[in-house]
Amino acid sequence: MQVNETLNEGLKRGYEITIPASDLEATVTSKLEEARPDVELKGFRKGKVPMALLKKQFGQRLMGEAMQEAVDGAMSKHFEESGDRPAMQPDVKMVNEDWKEGDDVTVALSYEALPEIPEVDLKAVKLEKLVVKPDDEAVDEALQGLADQAKNFEDRKAGSKAKDGDQVVMDFVGKVDGEAFEGGSAEDFPLVLGSGQFIPGFEEQLTGVKAGEEKAVEVSFPEEYQAEHLAGKAAIFDCTIKAVKAPAAAEINDELAKQFGADDLDALKGQIRERLEAEYGGAARAVMKRHLLDELDKLVTFDLPPTLLDAEAGQIAHQLWHEENPDVEGHDHPEITPSDEHKELAARRVRLGLLLAELGQKNEIEVTDAEMTQAIMGQARQYPGQEREFFEFVKTNAQVQQQMRAPIFEDKVVDYIFELADVSEKEVSKDELKEAVDKLEDDE
Repeated sequence: MQVNETLNEGLKRGYEITIPASDLEATVTSKLEEARPDVELKGFRKGKVPMALLKKQFGQRLMGEAMQEAVDGAMSKHFEESGDRPAMQPDVKMVNEDWKEGDDVTVALSYEALPEIPEVDLKAVKLEKLVVKPDDEAVDEALQGLADQAKNFEDRKAGSKAKDGDQVVMDFVGKVDGEAFEGGSAEDFPLVLGSGQFIPGFEEQLTGVKAGEEKAVEVSFPEEYQAEHLAGKAAIFDCTIKAVKAPAAAEINDELAKQFGADDLDALKGQIRERLEAEYGGAARAVMKRHLLDELDKLVTFDLPPTLLDAEAGQIAHQLWHEENPDVEGHDHPEITPSDEHKELAARRVRLGLLLAELGQKNEIEVTDAEMTQAIMGQARQYPGQEREFFEFVKTNAQVQQQMRAPIFEDKVVDYIFELADVSEKEVSKDELKEAVDKLEDDE
């Protein structure tokens, strides 16, 4: 095999690789010799077919395989010897397109090499960790939220009219074209007005009803209603109002605690405090992670592969365009040209991505099977009843697996850096923490 360099400019590399015809012929012969004992052809005993006949019968197909193996092997050997790591899939093209059997094979190999990543003294990185301790006020506020969530409904005075937020208990029969339809009737049904539980226009017509009153609610099912036989059709619901009830917050006591799985009120307060600590901790980590990335971005500089930059800038521009044009769901839109701002953000992302990948590789940080399984299970819960199908989809889709693995890997590398960095703690209020988190969102 002969390798000639044709391009060495920045991170761009180009080579011509020539594979001798004798090497290809030897590979084909080796494959035929390996398969020969099992080959049967008319007029010959099994394993006794002459090599010349085997080459005539199978040589052309095996030559294609031999060429592919030779090119792949040559590429692997080149990367092993040169130490280059391609930023993206290398481009391989046949040079002698008029190739015929007996000729050498020459291919052109081009790629952009990943840059050398400079060493970073992680112990010199200074970070500040915001610490918020849940106070009694925050716990009481969360308790009140649970009480509101567990609210009861109490009968209004006789003759009271139903208002938005009230619960109306009723019997109803729904009819389309004068005929009751399946699933359109119920007895003692509790409906909270304004909850959006029923189709548009239904709940609004019950505002002002009283207990004992009968009300005919006229509505039309949406055009895209899930039950196709009802979609777009006009309907009348004959409603008999049995009760009108006003919301009343649940009392904050041991009984409320038991509704949320705690033994008593003190235990529930303890659980709330732990949850708040976890929430504050997660928010503080996000703030510290952003500060870490800002510091790393200042500390390192190196050449970036142009193709990666262009791809990232294009993706950023495309994503932001769709956020500004939410009505356009597909990709049938004018070509989007990345701005200088998009390119600047892309450079930061690519630089930090390569640095974190290098740190992870050098320190043998990996995403375990257990961590991947946990991540898949977390996403599978978003598809109730289809968890198994989601697992199979991820299992057979390498790209989706990589998309799920990447953020886990990044967080593990970030945690590794946190352990080495010079981290000081600063106690702040929850409002100060919220302000820091809001600033992160504003800076995105």
